[in-house]
Amino acid sequence: MSVMPIGSSEMLSREQLLHLFDRFAFLTAQPVVKKRIADGVEDKQEAVAVTTAIQEEIFLEMGIDPRFGIACLGKVNIYYENDQDMMIRFYKFIAREEMACDEAELGADEFAERMRSQEKLREQQLEMLKHMRRFPLDEQSAILEKLRQQMENANFDDAVSVLSPEQIQEIVRRRVTPLFNPR
Repeated sequence: MSVMPIGSSEMLSREQLLHLFDRFAFLTAQPVVKKRIADGVEDKQEAVAVTTAIQEEIFLEMGIDPRFGIACLGKVNIYYENDQDMMIRFYKFIAREEMACDEAELGADEFAERMRSQEKLREQQLEMLKHMRRFPLDEQSAILEKLRQQMENANFDDAVSVLSPEQIQEIVRRRVTPLFNPR
């Protein structure tokens, strides 16, 4: 059976990609598919190899050559770079695949703990951002620059992605208080 790419010979259409993203999200939320990925990991397969096989199966369902479909996924950010909605959906798709792989590799309990930790971190980041909004834009920029430096110095470890209110206040204080005060 020869399966041909549908539509453009260069790239999947927006509708085809959105169908893939939605179908993949649906399938990877199913217990039987989660078990399939976990079983693959248990059998010494890479989790991403199993999720790629699932994507290939979706392409076959759609009547698209799986090799062509997978190749197109590597070009989404080029072909759709000016389509903000598509890029958001694409990165959600990638995040969904990473989560499916993590869940299979870590096991249910460790994965749940990681999700709780990430949720707590997101809440802390949101509180930090709410606190920052109380300051003028130039001070917000200084705070974000300090946060960027801190994260860069820690090789972008999530643990340093939050500044406490005290740290923010210190950044603002140092910015306002001159280091050298000539007489």
